[in-house]
Amino acid sequence: MSVSSPAAAALGGELPPPMATGSLVDGALRRHETMRELLVRRFMRHRLAVVGLVVLVVLVLSAVLAPWITMDPDALSVSERKQGPSWSHPLGTDEAGRDVLARTLYGGRISLTIGLVATLIALVIGTAFGAMAGYFGGPLDALLMRLTDAFLCFPQLFVLIVLGTLIRATELRFLQGSIVPIALVIGVLSWMGLARLVRATFLSLKEKEFVEAARAAGGSNARIMLRHVLPGAVGPIVVQASLLVAASIITESGLSYLGYGVQPPTATWGNLLRDAQPHMQALPIFAIAPGMMIFLTVISINFVGDGLRDALDPYGRR
Repeated sequence: MSVSSPAAAALGGELPPPMATGSLVDGALRRHETMRELLVRRFMRHRLAVVGLVVLVVLVLSAVLAPWITMDPDALSVSERKQGPSWSHPLGTDEAGRDVLARTLYGGRISLTIGLVATLIALVIGTAFGAMAGYFGGPLDALLMRLTDAFLCFPQLFVLIVLGTLIRATELRFLQGSIVPIALVIGVLSWMGLARLVRATFLSLKEKEFVEAARAAGGSNARIMLRHVLPGAVGPIVVQASLLVAASIITESGLSYLGYGVQPPTATWGNLLRDAQPHMQALPIFAIAPGMMIFLTVISINFVGDGLRDALDPYGRR
């Protein structure tokens, strides 16, 4: 039996059930939640992404702080050649008496730098080409997409091997320890997928009402692209960039393992794996150390990329 108040009777019906105070408070807090807080909360919900971020931060800090936490990676010691793990050398020493832990951490500096520089190059080229193709359309779109298809035909590893051979066999020997040519080639041959992604995003956003309003207000094409359309494509760009870092690290490591990447005595994870081949049975730690660094770095970046994709998804669960 329902109970009616005089006010309800006067209105000819019953009063609606009272709303819970907690739901009102939660709704008010949710309305005042900033975009940054929402992204952080979504990212923290992805547990593997959080674990990957922690592992990635530890790996990056160990590489950055290598000069303060390890010894000189090129210091030779004839009396300590090919030794196993010890208190003074936690991962042992190689055939020249150099500390394997120091070379692994310093190698991480080179491999991570190549991955970041190559991704930055691909990010600039891919975003520029995709934005122009998607926004302007027409003949420019057709031209840029055919150029993208042409670059997709270049075998990246083959081009890098040819470049490494030229550096070793010609007067370009001064580039043997440099990361510039390798990072440049990896970046120049990695932007195509990003360009297609940005183009598709611009095609969907340029017809929105806010873009039409910006045009009606007299905004230039450059201003509309940078201030109104590009922010809507940041999410896909960030996710794709995180995956490009992992792919670039794997490419550099594979190239150095084959002997066509950064040349010794400069250490990278790839050439450390190559140098560990003769000692796989006696001292497998020589290969395990750089191999685990590559594995942990790549899988952590992939987990972080998955978390960023969920956090930046406009249709995701709040």
